[in-house]
Amino acid sequence: MKEKKTGGGFVNLNISIGNQDFESIRTQQCFYIDKTAFIKEWWENRDSVTLITRPRRFGKTLNMSMMNCFFSNTYRDRGDLFEGLSVWDEERYRNMQGTYPVIFLSFAAVKGSTYQSSRESILLLLENVYQQFRFLLQDDILTENERKYFASVGTSMTDASAAMAIYNLSDYLSRYYNKKVLLLLDEYDTPMQEAYVHGFWDEMAGFMRSIFNASFKTNPYVERAIMTGITRVSKESIFSDLNNLTVVTTTSKKYGDCFGFTEEEVFRALDAAGLGDQKQKVKEWYDGFTFGKHRDIYNPWSITNFLEEKKIRLYWANSSSNSLVSKLIQEAGPDIKISMEHLLAGEHLQKEIDEQTVFQALDDNEEAIWSLLLASGYLKVERSPEDALDENQNYELSLTNLEVEKMFRKMIQNWFRNPSARYNDFIKAMFMGDVDYMNEFMNQMTQVMFSSFDTGRHPSGKAEPERFYHGFVLGLIVDLADRYHITSNRESGFGRYDVMLEPKKKSDPAFIFEFKVYNPFRESSLEAAADNALKQINTRQYDAALRAKGIGAERIRHLGFAFEGKKVLIKERGIL
Repeated sequence: MKEKKTGGGFVNLNISIGNQDFESIRTQQCFYIDKTAFIKEWWENRDSVTLITRPRRFGKTLNMSMMNCFFSNTYRDRGDLFEGLSVWDEERYRNMQGTYPVIFLSFAAVKGSTYQSSRESILLLLENVYQQFRFLLQDDILTENERKYFASVGTSMTDASAAMAIYNLSDYLSRYYNKKVLLLLDEYDTPMQEAYVHGFWDEMAGFMRSIFNASFKTNPYVERAIMTGITRVSKESIFSDLNNLTVVTTTSKKYGDCFGFTEEEVFRALDAAGLGDQKQKVKEWYDGFTFGKHRDIYNPWSITNFLEEKKIRLYWANSSSNSLVSKLIQEAGPDIKISMEHLLAGEHLQKEIDEQTVFQALDDNEEAIWSLLLASGYLKVERSPEDALDENQNYELSLTNLEVEKMFRKMIQNWFRNPSARYNDFIKAMFMGDVDYMNEFMNQMTQVMFSSFDTGRHPSGKAEPERFYHGFVLGLIVDLADRYHITSNRESGFGRYDVMLEPKKKSDPAFIFEFKVYNPFRESSLEAAADNALKQINTRQYDAALRAKGIGAERIRHLGFAFEGKKVLIKERGIL
C-alpha cells in the first residue's frame, strides 16, 4: 500500500476507485494490498484448470490482471511492477516473471438482453484478443488456411468456428514461442446470468459449452488455466465432460485470503488513513465474509470507498444492479420471504447448500436460491456441516454484515414504495387505529402487487395462500425493525401467532397479527374470517409472551387479516 505523510502522520492514501488494472495501480503508486501470494499458491497447486468463485467486486479482475502482468511475456522485464511485493522475495518467481504466452479475456461486459447481442459481444471479444497477436501473421508459422481463419475471427463467424477460436490461438502461440500458453478467463458466468434473467438460457448454454470444451478440455496447447466468476454454474450446463476442472467456491479452503481484505489489512489501512477510531463501525458494516476457514474477510470495494469518502455508506450494495436477487426473492414462495424476515431479525438459518448453481432450478428450488445468495456474498456461513457435532448436515447461514442487511431492507421497501402505494401512510394509519384507511390501502396494494408476486403456490403444486399473505404483510412492516422486534410463527400461550411486533420503547404499542384465508366451508363471509382471526388471538392467549415481558394489555393491539384472492379485510379488537 502506498501511504502519504503529512505533518502529524499518515492521513491520506492514493485511492483509485474502480481501477482494476494492476499495471496502472502499480505505476501510479495507488493504494494496493499485496495479493501476490495468490500467484505462488496457485502455481504450486499445479491444477490444470482452476475455477474460482467470489462475490462481485472482490478483486477477481484485479487479481487476474496481476496474473497476466506476472506471467505474460508481454510484460517481460517489468519486474518493477512486483518489487516490494511478497512474490518477489523468491528468486524462482523473479525468474518466472514474463516468461509465458498468455491469453487473457473477460466476459464482464457480455450483458446483452438477447441471445444474438450476447453472442455478438463474445465474438467481438474473441476478435479483439486475436488483434493483440496480429504479429503472428508476419511469421511463417501459420499455414494459408490458418491465416484465413485468423482473418475470419469476428461477428460473422459460425458457432463451430467460434468454438475453436481459443483452441486455435493457443496452438498458434505455442508454436510461435515453443511453449504452452496460460489461459485466463475473467467473469466467465456473466453471460449465463444474463441469459437466465432475459430468458435465453438454453441457447447461451449450448454456445458456451462448445467454447469451454474446446478451450479447456481438449486443448493440448494450454499449460494451465484460471476462470473466475460469481457462481459455479452446474457442470451439466456448460462444463460437460470437463473432468480436469478444480472448483474453488466460497466454502473451499484454497485461496481463502487471496480475494478480499483480511481484518489485519483493513485495520492497517485505517490506521494509515488516520481512521483508526472507526475500526469497530467499519467491522460491523463491511466485515463478515467467510471463505473456507478464513473468517473476517472484508469487502474491498466498500473499504476502498470508505477510505476515500471517510463516510459509512452502502457502497458495495449499491455498486451494481441487484435485479437478479430482488427478482428471486420477490417472486419466490412464502417460505423464502419468511426466512428473509428471520434473517433480517438477526437470526440464523439452517439450509442445505448445493454450490453447483442450476439456474433453471431457481424458480422452484429453495436450495438453489440460498446457494446463489451465499455465492453472491449476501449470506455467510456461520457453521459448515463438518463443524457440526450432531448429524445435521445443513449449513448455518446469516446475513453477511450490516451493509447487506440495509440493502435487503431497502430492496423490500422499494417493492412497496410506488407513487400509488402511500406506504408511510399505511404505517401511520396502523398506529392511529385507522382501520378504514388500512383496508383501503391493502385492497389497492393487492390489486397492483399480486400480479408481480408469487401467489403462494408451493413447488409441489400445493397452494399455501396463508403463508403467501403472511410474507406479503411482513414486507410492508419491515421498515419498523428499528422500533420493533418483529417475529413470526413463534409459540406464545397455547399456539403459534402469525406476526408479533414487540416495541423497543415503552411509549409504543405492541401488535399481534393473525391471518385467515376465507373458506366458504368454514366461514359465512370475509368479515367472519377476520372475526375468527381475532378470536384465535384471544382464545389461544397469544398475548402471553408480551405480558411476560411486562407489556400490559392496554398496550397490546390485535389485528385480524382476512383474505379472499385480491380482497382483504382488516379488523382490530374493539372495532368489531
